[in-house]
Amino acid sequence: MALTKIPDTTTMARGWPSFTWPTVKWFDEMFRDLDGHQMMKVEEVTEGDELVVRAELPGVDPNTDIDVEITDGVLTISARRMEKKEQAERHVHRSEFRYGSFVRSIPVPKGVDETAIAATYTDGVLEVRVPAPRNTATSSSHKVTVTKR
Repeated sequence: MALTKIPDTTTMARGWPSFTWPTVKWFDEMFRDLDGHQMMKVEEVTEGDELVVRAELPGVDPNTDIDVEITDGVLTISARRMEKKEQAERHVHRSEFRYGSFVRSIPVPKGVDETAIAATYTDGVLEVRVPAPRNTATSSSHKVTVTKR
């Protein structure tokens, strides 16, 4: 009976270099905060004449835990999360908590009408819609109200 060699799963096809677990782990760690939690994931797309920014923020209250501001051409999304779980059984009381804050900043085109920016929060995803610029006048700071759908 002939032995067959098992292919090396750490080598990628088409001549890409071999990536071992420590290399992949290091790359993944670049996208974590100082506490080891993953940072806020953000997607930026253009839909028609709007810039649409979606941020993954599960488990936060949009009325109290999310702030969206535009200052000097930069859209800043900040969020706070406080999660607490308690379990009480016969002779054991267990309590766990996790908290943290997240901030992401995205540049927006000059001349955006800051009062027309809309932000909604649905199923753990914050969506901010920035209309295309119509003029070149900008104000220095504007706070965006987040509404829950």
